[in-house]
Amino acid sequence: MRIRLCLAALSLAGGASLATLPAPASSAASCSDLDVVAARGTFEPGTLGAIVGDPVYSALQQKITGKTLSSYKVNYPADLSLTSAAQGNADVVNHVSSQAAACPTQRFILVGYSQGANVVDNSIGISSDGAVVGSPIVATIPAALAPRVAAVLLFGNPIRAVGRSVTGTYQSRTVDFCAKGDPICESGGGDVLAHLGYGSDADAAAAFAASKV
Repeated sequence: MRIRLCLAALSLAGGASLATLPAPASSAASCSDLDVVAARGTFEPGTLGAIVGDPVYSALQQKITGKTLSSYKVNYPADLSLTSAAQGNADVVNHVSSQAAACPTQRFILVGYSQGANVVDNSIGISSDGAVVGSPIVATIPAALAPRVAAVLLFGNPIRAVGRSVTGTYQSRTVDFCAKGDPICESGGGDVLAHLGYGSDADAAAAFAASKV
């Protein structure tokens, strides 16, 4: 019940945030230096995601200087359907692969919140199957492109509640925020509001990404 309340609250809290957050431009990225690929949470409104994607993109623009940034909103339902995360997983891999081919020097920052973290997990080869709003892996970023993923920024990651985390190739380039008591990423967590407060981690996430580019 806490998890259902948490997911349902995303649409309400996200909508309330829209009036206070600047909306970054979202597009199929041109050949910028860095393309920020953001997968929003379940039912989360906003350009890249009102709770995480939008504030993180704004923070990245402040922290990363001397490089051009573009953004891409992952095209997927972000709902409770059984194939939602899988659709996002496929879209992330297709987008990164096509951008990498079109822009040989472009690098990527992957951002995922809640279900969007499942999407990113799958895309880098860490299965979210069995986690809340997770799915089996349907595609992974090709190994040849892995060095071009500069940073992976995850928030309220559901795989953590089932004892998994990002390991292997991307581990040193990943920061994974889980607020104390967040029932989506902490097994037994009971603080629904904790899942809605990750905007406060935007600066820390952006600073981490800046250190990797």
